[in-house]
Amino acid sequence: MQETNRPELYEEVKLYRNAREREKHNNMADLYAVVSTLQNLEKAYIRDCVTPQEYTAACSKLLVQYKVAFKQVQGDDYPTIDSFVKKFRLDCPAALERIKEDRPITIKDDKGNTSKCIADIVSLFITLMDKLRLEIKAMDDLHPELRDLCDTMSRLSILPEDFEGKQKVQSWLNVLNEMQASDELTETQVRQLIFDLESSYNAFNKLLHHT
Repeated sequence: MQETNRPELYEEVKLYRNAREREKHNNMADLYAVVSTLQNLEKAYIRDCVTPQEYTAACSKLLVQYKVAFKQVQGDDYPTIDSFVKKFRLDCPAALERIKEDRPITIKDDKGNTSKCIADIVSLFITLMDKLRLEIKAMDDLHPELRDLCDTMSRLSILPEDFEGKQKVQSWLNVLNEMQASDELTETQVRQLIFDLESSYNAFNKLLHHT
């Protein structure tokens, strides 16, 4: 029991010596978390613990986050995601398959660019709603994603011309086009825009489910 008389054994072990090393470890932790979450999501979907709509939205968002996280870590030590997974002994075959295909399993890759458009639309809906809930409401903060959402929905051939989401998004894009870059939406407008985005997003998922 001599070890109990050695206080140095209880000292905190630091993984980094400076801010640069701390950033590196934080980035690796972020990537580890995203890949682990993606693996658990795949298992949850297989076990029918989440609906196809919930899975599609969550998976699309995680794939976007993965690309950002891996870019921060990629280098000589980890040239590929496989090298990162091997180093930290991550058991995540389903996540790696999803990363390789770069689309949720619910989206079939048999219609040219259809699967990419769908993933982009899901990502843009989520990004916009997240921004609004974080009280980001300036015109120049919302306009790029709203414009991209409108353009991408227009390119998606499986969406009918009278799809309500198209009309609502275009209507809000018109509102923003009339504003100055520094102008902000009012609280009432923010609330209505979130409602319109949520209803459009749900309608979009419903349409996919029946396509």
